[in-house]
Amino acid sequence: MNETLAGWLQILALMAALALSYRPLGDYLAHCLTSTRHLRAERLVYRAGGVRPDTDQTWPVYVRSVLAFSLVSVVFLYAFLRSQNHLPLSLGRGPVTPDQSFNTAVSFVTNTNWQSYAGERTMGHLVQMAGLAVQNFVSAAVGVAVVAALIRGFTRERTDRVGNFWVDLTRLVVRVLLPIAFVFALVLAAGGVIQNLHGDQTVTTISGGLQTITGGPVASQEAIKELGTNGGGFYNANSAHPFENPTGLTNLIEIYLMLVIAVCLPRTFGAMTGDRRQGYAILAVMALLWAASVTVVTADELHSVSSTAGHAAGGMMEGKEQRLGVWASALFAVSTTLTSCGAADSAHDSYTPGGGGLLIFNMMLGEIAPGGTGSGLYGMLILAVVTVFVAGLMVGRTPEYLGKKLGSREIKFASLYILTTPAVALTGAGIAMALPGERASMANPGPHGFSEVLYAFASAANNNGSAFAGLSSNTVWYNTALGLVMLTGRLLPMVFVLALAGSLAAQRTVPVTAGTLPTHRPQFVGLLTAVILVVVGLTYFPALALGPLAEGLR
Repeated sequence: MNETLAGWLQILALMAALALSYRPLGDYLAHCLTSTRHLRAERLVYRAGGVRPDTDQTWPVYVRSVLAFSLVSVVFLYAFLRSQNHLPLSLGRGPVTPDQSFNTAVSFVTNTNWQSYAGERTMGHLVQMAGLAVQNFVSAAVGVAVVAALIRGFTRERTDRVGNFWVDLTRLVVRVLLPIAFVFALVLAAGGVIQNLHGDQTVTTISGGLQTITGGPVASQEAIKELGTNGGGFYNANSAHPFENPTGLTNLIEIYLMLVIAVCLPRTFGAMTGDRRQGYAILAVMALLWAASVTVVTADELHSVSSTAGHAAGGMMEGKEQRLGVWASALFAVSTTLTSCGAADSAHDSYTPGGGGLLIFNMMLGEIAPGGTGSGLYGMLILAVVTVFVAGLMVGRTPEYLGKKLGSREIKFASLYILTTPAVALTGAGIAMALPGERASMANPGPHGFSEVLYAFASAANNNGSAFAGLSSNTVWYNTALGLVMLTGRLLPMVFVLALAGSLAAQRTVPVTAGTLPTHRPQFVGLLTAVILVVVGLTYFPALALGPLAEGLR
């Protein structure tokens, strides 16, 4: 089959699968987050944790629950990694070093899954299954729980309650993530992804040499890795490894998994607010940004003018798997950087300046198209709040969104949310470039080397976890610095989202008038898209000019 035709067919198949999932999964998520009925398994969890499931929390209590759960999870996972050599199924692996244990614990708890280690050489099976994979489930659920609280802020009035974090967390894991991940683990295993408890096995290669191959429970971890937009690979090569992603079909399934929940959450938003048109407007913005990014990155990798050899070969194949090709690699790369997934089936460091630069830009957008599980929608709603405020300034009236007035308090929370991520990302990158020892970790000099550092901190701050792969980040300084950036970039924005939810819930709903800005029409879709691009452009353009733009112009 012609490569171009195959590329278009896989994009159309992906879009069709997401379209078919949009209504049933979106409505099911809304049902899970609004139902008053508790399953028996959930009641057992509540009883064990001392949770009163029918009692809602105020936003400060919800915040404290999120922070406490996350920080305790970091401590337990850190202890797990440090004591690995005393655990069964350790495969003879030693304890993970303190700085790498800190980095890895923070990384998986914050849904980042940044990895400065080779998974098959560092982690035993029990740590992979009971430590890292468990965090893949609960960290994804935390993101959806936070956006559920924000939606309740829009739908409730004259109250200080935004839901119960422990109920949201439990329901999302038990009713949504576990069942879907179980089904797709079987699908991936049927497609060739391995699932066993084998240790290291030495085999003879076709050239007569010896190679050590590590087996493991990969399919079960691969499913939730993509579904929860986590991205941490069982193997160092991540989804470029044939044990994790053996065929073009499994590659397409993995892309679908990393997008499906984030794509369906706008339907959940529309269902919970009672106006599904609002969900369609948000989805339209996400789709526009995703489609534009896929188009540009694919075109740049196929027809690069910055590489004579790549152009002559019909596409930049350096750093890409032959079994996947340019189209599938570009589609995966765009989807993983526009979500908070961070999985990779190709080396982003080998992309063209234009392609690699746009992958960085995707993360700098805040990963909102469609974004991570939960985090993509609450990031988009924050930007919608800012857009409505800007529109209100234009016509000289108090802005309203979904019946709630947006005063100075609400805009301060939205502004702090928007400023937090670039502040920690650019500060971290600036410090790294100012230190000679840390600059030595760059594999390439000049603008490309700066892009490696910028990509790392943008990835960590946005809880993405993918890397340019040219940066030697397994040092005490990078493990510590990136860990702190991941922790700040995940938890601090959540505090501002929940504070905004509480502020909105305390208001009464105002009726729609002739002066109310319609937020479900194409004009709003265009305005929101423009605000997103302007906000990101003004924030990150100087850094991008020093990295991928300078490299492309050179």
